[in-house]
Amino acid sequence: MASDPTLSLEDFVAAVAPGSRLIGLDLGTKTIGLALSDLGRGIATPLETIRREKFTLDAAKLLDICRTHKIGGMVIGLPLNMDGTEGPRVQSTRSFTRNLAEKTDLPMTLWDERLSTAAVTRTLIEADRSRARRAELVDKMAAAYILQGFLDRLGYLQLGAGPARRFPTYDDGTED
Repeated sequence: MASDPTLSLEDFVAAVAPGSRLIGLDLGTKTIGLALSDLGRGIATPLETIRREKFTLDAAKLLDICRTHKIGGMVIGLPLNMDGTEGPRVQSTRSFTRNLAEKTDLPMTLWDERLSTAAVTRTLIEADRSRARRAELVDKMAAAYILQGFLDRLGYLQLGAGPARRFPTYDDGTED
């Protein structure tokens, strides 16, 4: 089996070209939701949804979008089970990244996407979006949710918190 082409957060950040955007991917069985970061890598914006066909066609569309938007790296949602274990969807995501790595040199990293679709769907329901409109928006918004989580973590690390401290500790000893 081919090795995992994805990078740790620290290696990914070091590999991404300065001043380039990141793209977030929410891989589904029928669609791929996409989101873009701004150049400052602080804000994720939903971009579009690719309707999945064959891997070769999907990869060509994705890489064309990456060229158009001058993407420096990919943040791919990792659909872990709620208990943190890996199931069939994780295997599918890892297979997608291995196959995609054969077609591009763009750095890739995985980001835990647990509950991203549920959170986005809840937000759309609260915004009183119709079922049809939710279906149209949910994938690219889930990609933005995934990418924003990654960008928030990057921002936190840049503030000097370091990789060992995941959440700030307050004077009373509680965590955020």
